Amino acid sequence: MEESLENHSDSQASQDTSDSLNTPEPLSVIIPAYNEGGGIAEVIERLTPVLAGLRRDTELIVVDDGSKDDTAALAEKAGVRVVRHERNRGYGASLKSGIGRAQHDLVAILDADCTYPPEALPDLLEFSHDNDMVVGARTKGDVRIPWIRRPAKAVLRWLASYLSGYPIPDLNSGFRIMRRPVVNRYLGLLPSGFSFTTTITLAMLVSGFGVKYVPIEYHDRAGRSHIRPIRDTLGFFALILRTVMYFNPLRIFVPVALSFLVAGAAVFLLSWAYLDRPLDTTSLLLLVTGVQLGGLGMLADLIAKRTS
Repeated sequence: MEESLENHSDSQASQDTSDSLNTPEPLSVIIPAYNEGGGIAEVIERLTPVLAGLRRDTELIVVDDGSKDDTAALAEKAGVRVVRHERNRGYGASLKSGIGRAQHDLVAILDADCTYPPEALPDLLEFSHDNDMVVGARTKGDVRIPWIRRPAKAVLRWLASYLSGYPIPDLNSGFRIMRRPVVNRYLGLLPSGFSFTTTITLAMLVSGFGVKYVPIEYHDRAGRSHIRPIRDTLGFFALILRTVMYFNPLRIFVPVALSFLVAGAAVFLLSWAYLDRPLDTTSLLLLVTGVQLGGLGMLADLIAKRTS
């Protein structure tokens, strides 16, 4: 009898463990919003049945970033939790507030302007178990990114892909799922502006975390965009260089150092062949600069490795 009870207990414990493993991970969804009264109600309306169909514990948080319209009132009317900023602090600051107040370690972010399809959330969740971040890449169907912004975005995406060493189909998508403990590792580096998503993308890729891209559609936004094309593009360019320099400085120093060394060697050969001056001032300066940059790169890489 005791053996039977013991076997039953072991079987029940095994069943409980199996049920625990099969239980979907709870999810927090964060929507940053600044003057998004034209789209926030529709986003919540479309997202609510999606969350209900996930069959897991979920919460929805709207972070009102000092809006001067009815964004917060519409979100509260829809029955969701609203976190308020007294003044406009920025897109990244809103995400930080939402992540800090989220109850669950699995966190999804979604913009409030109706550009991203909430119905694609289950597609992203399929890959969240095996990855630290799953990004909705705006590459599916008729992507409604304004033509005037596409050349700059393409250049920035190419630069980020080259410097990080990984192909990046979408650098700053605002629809993604992340693990909060991983995001918290970089919280001090993450900016308060729109470059939050660019920074966390580069940080996780260069640090070797699992990042998965899932194609999604992208639609016309509701309301006016808060992006400043020229200023923000220059800021993104500087941010990419700074972030990669922080995590993997050799990706920047090595090509630059090699360029100076190759230029120095070319000037040396040309001077030797045509001017009978094998080592003039120009070639010597280029070669010395290349060697110095290579040394600085190795020193920066050593510091980066020691502080990571």
